[in-house]
Amino acid sequence: MEDDVLQFYEEMVGDYHLIFADWKQGVLWQGEVLDRLIRAQAEEPAVSVLDCSCGIGTQAIGLAARGYRVHATDISAASVERARREAASFGVSATFGVSDFRELTARVEGMFDVVISCDNALPHLSSDDDLLAAARNMKEKLRPHGLLLASIRDYDQVASERPRSTLPRVFDDPEGRRIVFQVWNWSADGKSYRLHQFIITEERQGWRTAHYTTCYSILLRDDLSRILTEAGFSEIRWHRPEESGYYQPIVTARKV
Repeated sequence: MEDDVLQFYEEMVGDYHLIFADWKQGVLWQGEVLDRLIRAQAEEPAVSVLDCSCGIGTQAIGLAARGYRVHATDISAASVERARREAASFGVSATFGVSDFRELTARVEGMFDVVISCDNALPHLSSDDDLLAAARNMKEKLRPHGLLLASIRDYDQVASERPRSTLPRVFDDPEGRRIVFQVWNWSADGKSYRLHQFIITEERQGWRTAHYTTCYSILLRDDLSRILTEAGFSEIRWHRPEESGYYQPIVTARKV
């Protein structure tokens, strides 16, 4: 994983919640949506979850609040530490650790009913070899017939449109107004882009602009399905937002 990916999350850790209209409500909403999908797709009632790209805890905390036994890991130690604090603020129990999702077998103990990686984490990996390593490590942490669940941007649409930015979103809080948007610089071959995340917040003495940047690869659904098949997963299925209620396409797959 490129160094600037780690730097992106380490630097953004204090502001990450600001890209949501209401992060705490978003945590509970994501827990509800993912819980519903897990219940529908798991062969047996799922109890334990490994969130292997937990960030500040958006999905891990939401699922812990729904009664799952959650272990959450991330490559960013700063993000994991914030996730630990946020879990305590929600009054939920979860365990945490630092790990690259290509190294789960060596760094994470135990087996799980479900492994998740949400919010477009996998496309930080720039090669099939890295994606395959991540998929195999996720598979190794699943119990037999366990469920993998991952979400990514809709790159099948993005690749054809090559957007240069997202529309600004304006949020009004008691502390003031904030504006959130992204600018995308595309590679010449259209296979990757550099994301520039801007968060502009109103303060007493004016406006503060925060800028964070990282790279993403264009990961098409068929390509990720192929990687999962090569890693040994079966029953690979894509769930579109209109079906799942989630904001990104989700792929589920099962360990044989």
